[in-house]
Amino acid sequence: MEDENYTSVTEFIILGFSEFPELQIPLFLFFLLIYLIILMGNLTIITLTCLDPRLHTPMYFFLCNLSVLDISCTSVTLPKLLDICLTKKQHISTVGCFTQVYFFMISLCDEFLLLTVMAYDRYVAICHPLHYSVIMNPRLCILMVTGTWIFGFLEPMTHTVLMSHFSYCRPNVINHFLCDVSALLKLSCTSTSTIDHLSYVLAMLVMFPCFLLTLTSYVYIISAILRIRSSEGRRKAFSTCSSHLMVVILFYVTLTGLYIRPTSTQSVDHNKFYALLYNVLIPLFNPIIYSLKNRQMKEAIGKVVIRKQSLNV
Repeated sequence: MEDENYTSVTEFIILGFSEFPELQIPLFLFFLLIYLIILMGNLTIITLTCLDPRLHTPMYFFLCNLSVLDISCTSVTLPKLLDICLTKKQHISTVGCFTQVYFFMISLCDEFLLLTVMAYDRYVAICHPLHYSVIMNPRLCILMVTGTWIFGFLEPMTHTVLMSHFSYCRPNVINHFLCDVSALLKLSCTSTSTIDHLSYVLAMLVMFPCFLLTLTSYVYIISAILRIRSSEGRRKAFSTCSSHLMVVILFYVTLTGLYIRPTSTQSVDHNKFYALLYNVLIPLFNPIIYSLKNRQMKEAIGKVVIRKQSLNV
């Protein structure tokens, strides 16, 4: 028998969007603009939440953490993509690649958990308004967010350590714009059954319960809103959760396109497109949705603008 081509890979080559060689500079400018907007939008939310006492509530505390998560997610992937587009340096060390995998998985796990926590917060606010301040007390909010971040940092360790011990066959080329788990598994000479089983366990114990809890929360929320007699009351009640609902829908739609589509309908180009939506669209739209759909956030922005104008006079 011929020896199998097992190699000790020291680096990977990320192709990015090399299928469009003439568009590398326009793509660099486009992704740079998007990255700066994401940073500016999410940093604005973090700053306003810290400075405005009216925003010192559980909802904005969770939103602030979501903004930190969005900045972290894009900062893991977009800088390397910008480097590829501008300098054509497609090489990334194995350490750098698995570090990117680890932090990308952290953002994915944390977003599942954080959106679920935010859905529960909206459920308590609408279904139990008189007990909201008692139930969603500062201690519980801090415990939930701390637990979310701790779990998010611990869970991907198993995946990352296992993948880092795999043998990878040449060519060590990743047809993606980041070190994607599915793309790396396709290059592995080692059996991926362990990772596959681990992913199924993660989906059943974390992702599916998160989806179920979020769905259940909104079933109760919508039911409570429909029981409100006045149209004005229904409108005000729905306005308190509409921003989060839009973000949840956007998150699950992109995740479905990225990971839950049938294998027969998947292609490299489609996977890159859906991964781009998750990495760019969600962090870009989150601050826009919460700013435009939220009266308190718009008032806080207006207050800062007025204060700046008065200082310049």
